[in-house]
Amino acid sequence: MQKGGAVYILTNRNHSTLYVGVTSDLYSRIVEHKEKKYPKSFSSRYNTTKLVYYEGFHSIEEAIVREKQIKGGLRKKKEDLIESINPEWNDLFDEVSSW
Repeated sequence: MQKGGAVYILTNRNHSTLYVGVTSDLYSRIVEHKEKKYPKSFSSRYNTTKLVYYEGFHSIEEAIVREKQIKGGLRKKKEDLIESINPEWNDLFDEVSSW
C-alpha cells in the first residue's frame, strides 16, 4: 500500500520567515518542529513552529512535486497560498491532530 503525504508551511511568531516542508506523517512532523527535535535545523534556528498551511496528497511523490512548486515560487505566492485558507495566519496544529 502506498503511503500518502502532505506539504506544509511553517512560520515564526512575527511571520518574517517561511519554511516549506513535506512529510508522510504531518502530525508527528509538526510535533518535531515544535519540540525542536533537530536543534541545528533551519526551522529550529529560525523558530518556525507555527503551522499556517498544509495540503494532503494520496502519495508522497505528489506531495514532493507540490513542495518543489511552492518552494520555487516567490514569497508573495506563498503568502497568497496561506491567506487563501488561513487569512489570519492562525496556527493550524489543532486541525492536524485529528487529521
